[in-house]
Amino acid sequence: MSRPRVAAIILTKNEERDLPGCLQSLQGFVSDVYVVDSGSTDRTADIAQRYGATILTHPFENYARQLNWALDNIPTDAEWTLRIDADERLEPRLVAELQKELPKLSNDIAGLIIARRIRFLGRTLRFGDTYPVWLLRIWRSGCARCEDRWMDEHMVLSSGRTVRLKGDLIHEIPKNLDEWTAKHNWYASRECSDILSSDQAETLEGAAATRRWAKQSLYLRLPPFFRAFAYWFYRYVLKLGFLDGKAGLIYHFLQGFWYRFLVDAKLYEHAVHQQHLPRQSGPGKFMPARGSIDEN
Repeated sequence: MSRPRVAAIILTKNEERDLPGCLQSLQGFVSDVYVVDSGSTDRTADIAQRYGATILTHPFENYARQLNWALDNIPTDAEWTLRIDADERLEPRLVAELQKELPKLSNDIAGLIIARRIRFLGRTLRFGDTYPVWLLRIWRSGCARCEDRWMDEHMVLSSGRTVRLKGDLIHEIPKNLDEWTAKHNWYASRECSDILSSDQAETLEGAAATRRWAKQSLYLRLPPFFRAFAYWFYRYVLKLGFLDGKAGLIYHFLQGFWYRFLVDAKLYEHAVHQQHLPRQSGPGKFMPARGSIDEN
């Protein structure tokens, strides 16, 4: 039974440090690699060419629109499409599972759900509700689009059903804390834009739907600032994040409390600013700052 061809899409902006590890993990599995770059000034393009990737360039607006542009413009006839970030790697066990299962999938299966595992400051995180996070990352070409959000965007299938695979997608976070906190400052601005937007979110399924519901129906209904502390307590204490050691202490505090507190602070700043603006016909728009791309 012949193995279906898989095309990988990687969005980049100055990813010379992370990109080699990502591309190495794809070797022997994907048939085509497309690096969609938004103006790198480092060796990103040279590294991509060295690994045989096809490079496309396009101005960056947000992750979802960049990815959807890539889906519309990559010149591939591969049966399946993989979305992966430069700081992510396919675990060998996951590659073996994909090679085994892809040829056997029935035609009604259009998407594959993969568990993401985080490595932070050299340690694999196991607790604090960080694993498993189930993500739709591989789908039949033409059967999925990315929902148009500034933050927490997910792939949405137009038809078919999904199955879960064994093995992990490893999310390496090798960046120093200066870079990490700067990036999450940018993330916080994007998330504020989504919270303040009146646009209707896409209907998700599975674990992604549960997380989206919990955030919108539970977390965002709690008092601002207090909810950041409550979320940290849930992750670090109730979900045993303290068992992840010193790396876990830093990650769960920064990502589970500091980041969520920063989002609330930006929402408060926006509200104060709106009170001092002249009367307008509609609510003001929170405009995220520009920056490099990546996931939490």
